[in-house]
Amino acid sequence: MIVVKTFVFNEFQVNTYVLWDESNECIIVDPGCSNALQQSELTGFIRAQELHPVMLINTHGHIDHIAGDTFVKSTYSIPLAMHEQDCFLLNKALHFAEFFAFHAEQPPAPDKLLKDGDEVRFGNSVLSVIHIPGHSPGSVALYSKENNLVVSGDVLFNGSVGRSDFPGGDHQTLIKGITEKLMKLPRETVVYPGHGPITTIGHEYDTNPFLQER
Repeated sequence: MIVVKTFVFNEFQVNTYVLWDESNECIIVDPGCSNALQQSELTGFIRAQELHPVMLINTHGHIDHIAGDTFVKSTYSIPLAMHEQDCFLLNKALHFAEFFAFHAEQPPAPDKLLKDGDEVRFGNSVLSVIHIPGHSPGSVALYSKENNLVVSGDVLFNGSVGRSDFPGGDHQTLIKGITEKLMKLPRETVVYPGHGPITTIGHEYDTNPFLQER
């Protein structure tokens, strides 16, 4: 069974997730840790739980979600995976950091390029990659049918959806992807978003104001 630990990092309040199972292998998703205190919080938890990180995943390439990529990759010597269509955002990471007056290091290039339908494996667990562009061209969600959970990045939030006014964003594309892919998941699926509290597919289907004209 997958266990999820949430950290809230940096001034953008990014949800960084550590997912692991009974094997104690884990993956780290969207490391927003941008200073030594946050880095220590992440590594201290992993050490205390005796976890073994095997992969780092970016749900998308925006600076708030990749701030800790360099630290995590160098600390654990693990591969970084993300969708190819967001690689251009890594190349512009320092430009975006400067625009937001946000401290960040140049992130490393990905070791693995994800695409829709891929599987991410750690320990005894499998996550399916769901490509949902619109917030960014390469935004992905990570879904476990067995565990009734989906890590949605900045695609879907509790009561909202991702903004689409960044480079490569498109609101209609985003809503179409959410409606055709995420809203088809079981209602009880727990949604772990990139910001804010968790929710469920059923709750968002019934109440999310951005999805009521589907």
